[in-house]
Amino acid sequence: MSVLGIDEITYGADDLATSRKFFLDWGLSLASEEPDRLVFETLNGCRVIVAAATRADLPSAMEPGSTLREVVWGVQNESDLARYAANIGNAPGFMEQGGRIGCTDPNGLAIRLQVSKKREVELAGAEYNTWSRKGRVNQASPAYEKATPIEVGHVVFFAKDVPACEQFYVDNFGFVASDRYPGRGAFLRCAPDGGHHDLFLLQRPDKHCGLNHVAFTVRDIHEVFGGGLHISRCGWDTQLGPGRHPISSAYFWYFKNPAGALVEYYADEDQLTADWQPREFEPGPTVFAEWAIDGGIDGTTRRQKSGAAPAAPTGKFITDRK
Repeated sequence: MSVLGIDEITYGADDLATSRKFFLDWGLSLASEEPDRLVFETLNGCRVIVAAATRADLPSAMEPGSTLREVVWGVQNESDLARYAANIGNAPGFMEQGGRIGCTDPNGLAIRLQVSKKREVELAGAEYNTWSRKGRVNQASPAYEKATPIEVGHVVFFAKDVPACEQFYVDNFGFVASDRYPGRGAFLRCAPDGGHHDLFLLQRPDKHCGLNHVAFTVRDIHEVFGGGLHISRCGWDTQLGPGRHPISSAYFWYFKNPAGALVEYYADEDQLTADWQPREFEPGPTVFAEWAIDGGIDGTTRRQKSGAAPAAPTGKFITDRK
C-alpha cells in the first residue's frame, strides 16, 4: 500500500486569461474550458486545474491571492483508498465523495486521494556518455524547441510547522523522509522506492503558510533547457535557472506563474530505495544550487539575460564574430 504520486492539482487564480496562455505555452494540453474553470493535462493525464479564485466550491486558501488550493494524490486501488480513509477519518475536514477521500493537512491545505487516473506513457530520454559508460553511440543528443511535461512531479509549500506536517504525511499515508534541513525543511517521497521527493516542506522564520512552487517532470536535461528557452521566448519571467540542485541532483529552471508562486521544469533527480538514509543539511545558497543562472537565458539570443537588452550573436560560428 502506497501513494503513487500526484494525480491532480487545483489553483484558485485571479487572472484566468493570463493563466490560460501561460500553461499552454508551458506545454500542457487544454482538456476542457469553462468561463471560470480551465482543465489542463500533462502527457500522462495528470490534471492541472485553474479555477477562478471566487468560485464557491474551491477549498479555502492558505494565503491571499492566486495560489494552490488542492492536491489530489493517486493510489493503486479501492482497498488502498479504504485503508487511508480509516487513517484520516478523524482528521479536520474529512470528506468522502465521488470516489475521493480527503481532509485538511496541518498546513491548512486541502488534500484528496483517489484511485489514480494517470496513464502509462513510454518516452525515450537522452542517452548519455561518461568516461566509464557510453550509452550514446553514433547518435546526437536531442534538442527541444519546447517542453511537453510528463506529469506534476512534486509540490513545495511553506509550512508553519514542518515536523508536524511531516509526521502527518508519514503516519497517515506512508511518506518517507529523503533528506532534511533540521527543524526547517523536509523532503518527502511517497514510498521507499521512488524519486527523491514528491513533497517538500519549508519553514520560513515568519512561519508563513503558502505555495513555493509546483514542479513538472520532463524527459531529460535537454528538455529542461529547450522548455525554458521557449518560455523565455514567449515573454515569461525566469525566477532562477537553469541550474542544478546538489540535493536531489536534479536540473531545474524556475518561472513565475500567473496562477500562483512559481513553476519548475526538472529532470534527472535521484532515485532512492528503502536502503537510503536521510541526510541533514544546513540551508545555504550552495546547498540549494550547485550552479544557477540568475534571471535566466534569453530564448532568442541564447545568452544570459541582463539589465540591458542582450546583443544577438554574430557570425556563423563562435570564432567568426564581428
